[in-house]
Amino acid sequence: MAIDVTGDTFAEQVLSSDKPVLVDFWAQSCGPCRQVSPVLERIAAEHGDRLTVVKVNVDENPDLAKRFDIRAIPAMKLFKGGEVVHELLGAMPAQALMGELEPHL
Repeated sequence: MAIDVTGDTFAEQVLSSDKPVLVDFWAQSCGPCRQVSPVLERIAAEHGDRLTVVKVNVDENPDLAKRFDIRAIPAMKLFKGGEVVHELLGAMPAQALMGELEPHL
């Protein structure tokens, strides 16, 4: 299951994680964000042993959106060792998303 993170929990949940962390920057009003949500939940359930999936609501956490230069959503950033190692923009099927993530896991 994807974990909701905020500015208060981002450092602990994402930057300090031993596993790679996929951060989904989203908003409730974003249709494509709602499309990708079940895909991310499935990836979290199937690959939770190798990857943590977290969600950041950009409307509720504008400082995080600004800090990571989020200009369009859905935007996903893969963090490893506290650093962004891969970025994705837009909704995509699970197979395509995992194809993008797999080299970093």
